[in-house]
Amino acid sequence: MNSTPPKTLLVFAHRDEATAFAEVDHLVTGVGKINAAVSLAAALATGAGSAAVERVVVLGTAGIVGDGADRPDLDTVYQIARVVQHDFSLPSPELHPGGEMLLPGSTATIATGDVFVQDDAQRAHIQKLGADLVDMEAYAFASVCERFGVPLQIFKIPSDFADSSTTAEEWDTIVFRKSEQLREFWDTRLV
Repeated sequence: MNSTPPKTLLVFAHRDEATAFAEVDHLVTGVGKINAAVSLAAALATGAGSAAVERVVVLGTAGIVGDGADRPDLDTVYQIARVVQHDFSLPSPELHPGGEMLLPGSTATIATGDVFVQDDAQRAHIQKLGADLVDMEAYAFASVCERFGVPLQIFKIPSDFADSSTTAEEWDTIVFRKSEQLREFWDTRLV
């Protein structure tokens, strides 16, 4: 029986999301679906080092678009159970090829698009898709992993409310604290 753990590729979209992981091997893809897809595909095609990647874990931030009693909160890390695109209509890829299970706890649906959402009308459109959260890369990560047949887990911590009060500058100041929260989650739940 092989006791070697699977080779996990830890992935972040933005370098600031990874600040608390300086001593942990990881890939920073860059923001947006194209950067995410190209960088992750290249890493999977080359094996991301000496051993082939057997699992991808994505950590990052997302905006909250859900409302009501089930609205996500700013201090919980959510495992993404479903991805949709809010700026382009295509079927959503499966997130967990090979039967990988969701971790117990909070799960969410995320909508991905190539824009930092800070508009109330756009937020309302995304809510209609059944999304709880919004980001700029999750759909691309899911699509690439599906094509490579590599199991994927995505974990997001909300950083803002994806509405007219949200600014890119606000995200820039919050992301470092969110990186620390992701690191605590990584150390206690994933390693």
